[in-house]
Amino acid sequence: MRDPGHVALGSWSGGLHMHFGLPIDEDRLVALLRPGDDIDTVITADAYGAGAADRLVGRALAGLERDAYCLVGAVGHDFYEGTRQGAKGYPRFTDPALRGPEGYAGYLRRATEASLERCGTDRFDLLLLHNPDRVGYTSEVVWDAMAGLRDEGLAGAIGVAPGPANGFTLDLIACFERFGDRIDWAMIILSPFEPWPSRLLLPALQQHHIRGIARVVDHGGVFHGDVPDEPELPERDHRAFRPAGWVAAGRERLARLRPYAERHGLSTLQLACQWTLAQAPVACVVPTLIQEPGAGARPIEAKRADLAGVPREVVLSADEVAGIEAIGENAGCMVLKGGTPAHEGDERADSWPMTEELRTVATRWSIHPERDLVKTH
Repeated sequence: MRDPGHVALGSWSGGLHMHFGLPIDEDRLVALLRPGDDIDTVITADAYGAGAADRLVGRALAGLERDAYCLVGAVGHDFYEGTRQGAKGYPRFTDPALRGPEGYAGYLRRATEASLERCGTDRFDLLLLHNPDRVGYTSEVVWDAMAGLRDEGLAGAIGVAPGPANGFTLDLIACFERFGDRIDWAMIILSPFEPWPSRLLLPALQQHHIRGIARVVDHGGVFHGDVPDEPELPERDHRAFRPAGWVAAGRERLARLRPYAERHGLSTLQLACQWTLAQAPVACVVPTLIQEPGAGARPIEAKRADLAGVPREVVLSADEVAGIEAIGENAGCMVLKGGTPAHEGDERADSWPMTEELRTVATRWSIHPERDLVKTH
């Protein structure tokens, strides 16, 4: 089994199965995802394209020796028996309308085996619980089943991948406290322009010896340097959820960061990756590779080469890391998901009320929910 490398490729890149930028053709995406040229790690999730992304990953891995790459998978959305809920996607497998706890282990095994078959291999190096609901964070049955898949060799390691939006801070910490002896990795959203709220998680990751994979390191493509103006984003682009003016604000901050990049001979994407890898528990970064529209857009292959050139060792000083974070400070800029004081209405798959247990967790980690986990601007 291999650990994820310091940089990784995500099967959500390329616009085919997740709408970021223009969709590239399948052959081009297969070539983009094929390990090699200093990138050995590929991350996929069975829900992307209801298995279609897995199959493309399988094509990308075809002919390679199994020990030549690290494969990370993710399961948790039930597109086998569940019905797609519009933009919300497929329900979580823990939805009580689909099954009770007695069915969790069976579902996770079936989903994992099916994903492996599509990828053309017999094991994941790392298997993540994808976008869990409140049950997924708290159920011993779920985490016993995940650990069982690792014990039986279907995965070398297991972890959690919250989302798809940002948040879940207290839920993750509580999950680490309950099941940290079983959890090897956690995927989080973290970048120089989005240090909050995931920086609140970093001490808990360290204490429980859980390594981090950071996604959205590119900040919606801003760090690639060719993100178009908001009106020019393709139809149905997922970045439309971001607040108006985010592109202009990102470009302004990017200009302030360029001296840091130039000082070390880094591209702006490489600088973002370096800053993120400088956060002690983070061991892997996986930006989204996007083919933007317009004559000035860079080829997506050039962005892959950029990622491959990220230095393995952190070259930034502690003062530089702090200076970059100050430029990108984003505390209070969005409504967070998971258990937060801002939750209103009934419990949903990605949002639920604060509980006394979560408040106790917050107190233990010196987090003040009404101050630290709410939108302020």
